Amino acid sequence: MIYKSMMTAALAGTVFMASAGELAHWSYDGQDGPTHWGELAPEFATCAAGKNQSPVNISGAIDSDLTEIKLDYKPGGYEVINNGHTIQVNYQPGSHIALDGHEYELKQFHFHSPSENLIESRQYPMEVHFVHADKDGNLAVVAVMFESGAENKTLSDVWNKMPHVVGEKQSLAHLTSAGELIPAEKTYFRFNGSLTTPPCSEGVTWLVMDHTDDASAEQLNAFLHTMHHSNNRPVQPLNARIIVR
Repeated sequence: MIYKSMMTAALAGTVFMASAGELAHWSYDGQDGPTHWGELAPEFATCAAGKNQSPVNISGAIDSDLTEIKLDYKPGGYEVINNGHTIQVNYQPGSHIALDGHEYELKQFHFHSPSENLIESRQYPMEVHFVHADKDGNLAVVAVMFESGAENKTLSDVWNKMPHVVGEKQSLAHLTSAGELIPAEKTYFRFNGSLTTPPCSEGVTWLVMDHTDDASAEQLNAFLHTMHHSNNRPVQPLNARIIVR
């Protein structure tokens, strides 16, 4: 099954987009862009037919008694990859989040500019996705929005090694800590969704932080200069889903 093969890719520390790209070419514009993903290959059909797709416009969230996300992130980001769709940092084993008493291991984090998810119809300059998988391959993604502001030291460490050629990867000078990109205030929105890239597999738990991080204008521009294009999927219909906070 495609969904399980994507889980295997995650466990191997490989970006989902790269695995999907081996099945069929896709992009963020033109005839291979988001509005056509569902037509590019049978394996991508969920991109068009799915009812729980991501990203979404987070609006009208229902107040609830969400359990705290317990983060146990150790320095573990060891290499940076440019796969043509994003810049991704692969992570060593040993860092986790605990959600509802269930543990998910951090596999990698990657970036989208502008943001994919919106909060009350607001789009941010950049968004980072921390991708986690449990022992059965189920996914949980923690997302953080970036505002244009002060220079971000952790981003600088990654950007200094950011490959400018598609397919290249670079080892980081020292292990990067994903925790340094998580806001101190950890309130969040939660909803069920999907991968935001082909094959758009559903069953992903999304945890979008309510507070933001900062990146300088130079850092935001450097990412776009390297990617040469925006890499955000447009927001998808919420349908019958409920967003809680």
